[in-house]
Amino acid sequence: MLELITFSTLNGLLYGMLLFMMASGLTLIFSMMGVLNFAHASFYMLGAYFGFEISRRIGFWPGFVVAPLLVGAVGALVERYGLRRVHRYGHVAELLFTFGLAFVLEELVNMFWGKLPVDYRVPPSLDFVAFRLFDTTYPAYRMFMLLVAVAMFAFLIAVLTRSRVGLIIQAALTHPDMVAMLGHNVPRIFMLVFGVGAALAGLAGVIAGPALVTQPSMAALLGPILFVVIVVGGLGSLAGAFVASLLIGLVQTFAVAINVSLADVVGAEAAARLGDLGTVTVAQIAPVIPYLLLVLVLIFRPKGLMGTRET
Repeated sequence: MLELITFSTLNGLLYGMLLFMMASGLTLIFSMMGVLNFAHASFYMLGAYFGFEISRRIGFWPGFVVAPLLVGAVGALVERYGLRRVHRYGHVAELLFTFGLAFVLEELVNMFWGKLPVDYRVPPSLDFVAFRLFDTTYPAYRMFMLLVAVAMFAFLIAVLTRSRVGLIIQAALTHPDMVAMLGHNVPRIFMLVFGVGAALAGLAGVIAGPALVTQPSMAALLGPILFVVIVVGGLGSLAGAFVASLLIGLVQTFAVAINVSLADVVGAEAAARLGDLGTVTVAQIAPVIPYLLLVLVLIFRPKGLMGTRET
């Protein structure tokens, strides 16, 4: 039991922090620009593929540094020459633009790397066992992923709350006209925030690629969960995105780990009256749980857990 709790908690925290690495950038973008970027998960995919391409040529660690920067540059260019021009036509045009961009990026990945998963491997320097509990081992690379995610969270909070740049960004989130009157280039701030948000998603892709499957469909698989996170946490709330990411990560991980059926909960006799439904296990419905949580939040608390505006 201790083994199950320990490893499920570590895996849940890891999954939750990876979600937050992407949700944080998307939350900042929405707070500043009011844009729900449907292509945000595609930057996560680009990070994994850029990291793979660089790692197979010059090594994992250069890719770990360079790939997020490349993804951030792509994001900044998308904002400067795409979203900024579309912005004048309203939110529907922005949503359609980002929706189409997601398909374009996926097709570009298919053209350059093919439709099959690529062989993005864990670096030899991190390919060992971090610790052993009973008969189960935990890979060092997963601990590395967790440490990177926590360090990114601490850095993001420090920049937003302790630095002059963070103060300007937070002011631009709520009072862009006043920031512009003080002499700051608000459109440039928008572009930089969009680029940083894309870079954070790219960093998540770089570190998740070797542990998970790097394939063209990885953006489509994670994108819906990403929007569940920001809606449950509260649109525009960075703290809410953090809480929702950990909540969804832990709940879904424990749901997969606990193989309990309805018959085990209500008894075999009561479950027999339910037919096939009585044999359904918690692990089988685990993928549905985040969306069930989304529905409940929209019904009972449309602002989300820590949001200030209604969805």
